[in-house]
Amino acid sequence: MKLRSPMPELSGATEWLNGEVSKAELIGEKPTLIHFWSISCHLCKEAMPQVNEFRDNYKDKLNVVAVHMPRSEDDLNMEEIKKVASEHDISQPIFVDNDHALTNAFENQYVPAYYVFDAEGNLRHFQAGGSGMKMLEKRVNRVLGENEK
Repeated sequence: MKLRSPMPELSGATEWLNGEVSKAELIGEKPTLIHFWSISCHLCKEAMPQVNEFRDNYKDKLNVVAVHMPRSEDDLNMEEIKKVASEHDISQPIFVDNDHALTNAFENQYVPAYYVFDAEGNLRHFQAGGSGMKMLEKRVNRVLGENEK
């Protein structure tokens, strides 16, 4: 997915956990962070406290949506997804993408992966892998700063 691309529709979920959101609900007021993770991804679990910190620290200024992207048959177990989400305090909406509908729409190949969209729904930053949370925070803050003008 190229920078400045519009956010894909959030459709094709196997299931939504913690409530469902649509692209229309996310666009207009505030920027959005969409992060891809998987229950079999060690780096995702390590990064989750920082993602949750974003969610909590910026809750009035930033939408946060999780996308569970399975990497193997074992990752399709809905009870396990719910269990791991609970263990890691993922209280934001979770799009369970067992059919890779959203993964394909985003052309995403990585977990963890982070997509930052501005308030108009255009992609402003993409990052993958376990490191670089400071860089992600900088990018989120830049987009938030633009939104407050």
